[in-house]
Amino acid sequence: MTTDRAKLVQAALPILVGLLFLAGWEAFVRIEQIPVYILPGPIRIAERLWEDWDTLSDSLLVTLGVTFAALAAAVIGGGGLAILFAQSKWIEASLFPFAVILQVTPIVAIAPLILIYVPNTELALLICAWIVAFFPILSNTTLGLNSTDPNFLDLMQLYRAKRWQTLWYLRIPNAMPYFLGGLKIAGGLSLIGAVVAEFAAGTATAGTGLAYRILESSYRLDIPRMYAGLVLLSLTGILIFASFATLSWLILHRWHDSATRRER
Repeated sequence: MTTDRAKLVQAALPILVGLLFLAGWEAFVRIEQIPVYILPGPIRIAERLWEDWDTLSDSLLVTLGVTFAALAAAVIGGGGLAILFAQSKWIEASLFPFAVILQVTPIVAIAPLILIYVPNTELALLICAWIVAFFPILSNTTLGLNSTDPNFLDLMQLYRAKRWQTLWYLRIPNAMPYFLGGLKIAGGLSLIGAVVAEFAAGTATAGTGLAYRILESSYRLDIPRMYAGLVLLSLTGILIFASFATLSWLILHRWHDSATRRER
């Protein structure tokens, strides 16, 4: 019972701190009488989020479409390439440095170039988000595949297992916690990549994303709407991370220490 209470307290602490922060923010704005076009209070931001919900939610769906399409491409491309790396050290040594180059090059710097050379704006946004999400999947999955216990590999050879059997029954299960860890990271990064790409595009289209709505609000000095869009993006990022964390627990909690230790 004491352990259960401790868990409840730990879960409630972030909520309590958040509420205290918002209350202090609102009190500061009201006491100092700060205009809403400089710093709106949380209540005004919530009101604006409610007032513009139809517009902001439609734009959020556009951004999420780019986010999850890029994430799916990253999972397929990164996971597939990691499996290829696990089959050949020569291929890994040849291609992995180029993946590192993609990762260390700031997306905000190359997004304008992608938008110039790719005529389709939606495809350009997708490529930008994919570049950001690709590397965590590739690097984590590669690490997991290469971390297989050599004793188990020797055992598979002893039983004359084929290469695909070793991969399917040993290497992939061993890499699953690493892959899921990379997926949690890539989920948030794909959202960041989509937002950065929309900022770089900077033009309204038939399907305008939430990042452009924030940019549009800044041009009009509509600060409450800017904060409303930022709040919506932050909540979406938290929800994406929580969803993949839950998925990771559902897959791993019956057999892997990274999930079972959290239950004790």
